[in-house]
Amino acid sequence: MLKIISTSDGSSTIYVPELDEHYHSTFGAISESMHVFIGAGYRSSTLNPVSVFEMGFGTGLNALLTLYESMKDRRKVDYVSVEKYPLTENVYSKLNYQAFFPDKGQDYFSLLHECRWEEACRISDNFNLLKIRADFSEILTGRVFDIVYYDAFSPGKQAELWSFDILSKAASLLKPGGIFLTYSAKGQLKRDLEKLGFTVEHRPGPAGKRHISRAVKKG
Repeated sequence: MLKIISTSDGSSTIYVPELDEHYHSTFGAISESMHVFIGAGYRSSTLNPVSVFEMGFGTGLNALLTLYESMKDRRKVDYVSVEKYPLTENVYSKLNYQAFFPDKGQDYFSLLHECRWEEACRISDNFNLLKIRADFSEILTGRVFDIVYYDAFSPGKQAELWSFDILSKAASLLKPGGIFLTYSAKGQLKRDLEKLGFTVEHRPGPAGKRHISRAVKKG
């Protein structure tokens, strides 16, 4: 049974007893997502519009943070996310992210989750969302993106999502010059991404983590 817990920055995350795994760092859910996906990903791109593909919709936190960034810098965002096991309202309604975004935080967070699967939704003037309920290995988008947020469970818990074949699929979703972000900095991940045509760098991680990975697809 999923459990809601509080992380060190006050934001909540989910603990999965069956996997002994958390959806986010216990050192801070929001601070981790801001550091990895927004700071090293969204903010490092100057494209407008910008397209983002997220592996693992999860709690919707990465989508919410990207939405708020798009409101601040007035960029158009086309956001596509895949999730095999969507959270129920009984679970996501107990997360406290809206408290960190008092300006319609609850409304936007609810809209992200209430958006129908497989249907494009306009969440704000700047932010469009498409959620795909499927196994990542099975999706066919027919598109390429500017940024990929790779937010699967850790390699030690879901090794199959970090295999070369699956990473190759993620690579195929990026345009030349596209950015791949993940919290993992495993040596094998770096070697696989380099084989797939990326320039890979390990950047300083958020609290509780030494490094993260940022990779740019070669043209």
